[in-house]
Formats: sequence, structure tokens, C-alpha cells
Amino acid sequence: MITVLRLSHRPNRDERISTHCGLVARAMGADKIIYSGEYDEKLIESVNDVSRRFGGRFAATYEKNWRKVIQNFKGIKVHLTVYGLPMGEKIREIKKKKKNLMIIIGSEKVPGEVYKMADYNLSVTNQPHSEVAALSVFLHEYYKGKEKKFSKAKIKIIPSERGKNVREKK
Repeated sequence: MITVLRLSHRPNRDERISTHCGLVARAMGADKIIYSGEYDEKLIESVNDVSRRFGGRFAATYEKNWRKVIQNFKGIKVHLTVYGLPMGEKIREIKKKKKNLMIIIGSEKVPGEVYKMADYNLSVTNQPHSEVAALSVFLHEYYKGKEKKFSKAKIKIIPSERGKNVREKK
């Protein structure tokens, strides 16, 4: 099971980025995302609505205390940060452990204790970039590019070279 923890959501500043974190987490194979920071019912409902319409068992939830979320997690905790070790050096090691995985991504400045609480502090590049990009690249590499299949979809996108091909179940 893969859980994404999004630290310090701020509705006025992070609405689109936090939504994109949830959408990328779902599309790229995570099982759930937990938001911390300020509670934002609209954000959680928006991400969960995509799951209901496009299928799968992904869930978005809120937890005020991110420290407890990290402390209580049973499995490997990976913090994605530009300051970490190169992801490519550690991803095989993480996969071999075959344990539940928590991927921690920030928004505002990440508290120093997150670096200590994580089992791995990894970067997809040591240059400034977005947490959405880091999450996407990490999950893509973790699953070796294999796309997740989504069951019970009400809406299905059919791949097409040109144009949009969408099927809806009634």
C-alpha cells in the first residue's frame, strides 16, 4: 500500500497544487493521500470525486497532526526533497523491502524533523522543482512506467492519437 502525505496545505495558496498532488498520486498508483495543514473540504471532495467517476479505490483524507501520521505509519517513509540523495540510487532498495510505503511531500518550508523521521530523504533532482513533479517521477520509476488499471469507472478515457475519446457508463 502506498500512502502520500501532503504537508502544510494552505487553501488560499495551494489549492491547485494540492489537488494536482492528489490527482497524480491516484493516477500514478498510490492508494491514498493524507492532507495536513489547513482543513479544506473542497479539496478532499474534489479528489475523491475523481476517484468515484474515474474508478479505483483511491481516497483523500485530512489529518491535522502530521507528526502522528508519520510516527504511526508502519512501513518505509520516503521524503521527497531537492536536498536528498538521488532517487535512482535507492529506489531498488526500497522496492526490495516489499513494505507499505509513505511518500512525504511538502508545500511550504518542511520542518527539519521530517528529515529525521523519514527513512529516506530522496531527490528526483537537486534543482528547485515542484512536489507534483517529484511525486510523479518517483511513482513512475517505482512502478517502472506501468499504468495502473482502475475498476468500476463511470468515465473511461480511450487512448487516441488525435482528439478526445471518452466513454461514460450510465
